[in-house]
Amino acid sequence: MASELSNQTVCVMDASGRLGSALVHRLLQRGYAVHAAVHNHDELQSFKRLSSENMKLRVFDSDPLDYHSIMEALKGCCGLFYSFELPSDNPTYDEFMGELEVRAAHNVLEACAQTDTIYKVVFTSSATAVFWRDQHNSVPSDVDERNWSDVNFCKKFKLWHGMSKTVAEKTAWALAMDRGVNMVSINAGLLMHPNLSIKDPYLLGAAEMFKDGVFVVVDLGFLVDAHICVFEDSSSYGRYLCFNRVINCSKDVVKLSTMLLPSSSPQGMEDNRVHEQRISSQKLSKLMVDFDSELQMERCS
Repeated sequence: MASELSNQTVCVMDASGRLGSALVHRLLQRGYAVHAAVHNHDELQSFKRLSSENMKLRVFDSDPLDYHSIMEALKGCCGLFYSFELPSDNPTYDEFMGELEVRAAHNVLEACAQTDTIYKVVFTSSATAVFWRDQHNSVPSDVDERNWSDVNFCKKFKLWHGMSKTVAEKTAWALAMDRGVNMVSINAGLLMHPNLSIKDPYLLGAAEMFKDGVFVVVDLGFLVDAHICVFEDSSSYGRYLCFNRVINCSKDVVKLSTMLLPSSSPQGMEDNRVHEQRISSQKLSKLMVDFDSELQMERCS
């Protein structure tokens, strides 16, 4: 399947984010032709310069809230890698941003349903759409892809990131099933990168994640590989939790805190207990056993 798909055209939306940009470069290396759907104006110019040097890259000024611009970017594509990026003029999550993300998800899936050439959609969601629930009113249990965050719980504690990701993903799944769109979702942990900030919306409720054994993080390279793997593997289905590290001991917390707040030293971390991991990515691990991240088009021809 990888050799068949690597000669095809895929769309990456929004290509201006960290994940989207990395996906564009990896897919080009792998032999795909790529439509980079970009919303950020500065990044748009950067991608246009890159496209002048690579005939396999086309750049589209695309807004997930503008249905027609989505349709234009999808023309001739066999697949879509979709992730919602916060607008640069409003880089925080709140209830309003959640409504925008849901509208964007609806527009994108509707556009895919109207594009005959689309074979598969890889929808980037979050682990926060999986694990937020009232632990006090339920028997503690391990979390996997079958679980959904409780929207009312998220609203009550203003966990806007979890609420937005949950409602947007549920909207996408409902439309995909109704319209017959072949979709898989990647429910990613906190994306680790050098510019990670304590203000990252994923980190709201981090102390509770830590105590509940569900504080998971993922490296960019692994996340990119996971997206390409679920796209190329014809047996992929449903949701996939994606992470390659668990923050569940004080040593991990100190390391992360130092990264987020280099000028301060964490206090009260004398506790050496390790919190039991209660979240599993076994489904993705099984799928990626034979995945070759270094596959190039030349080796497919």
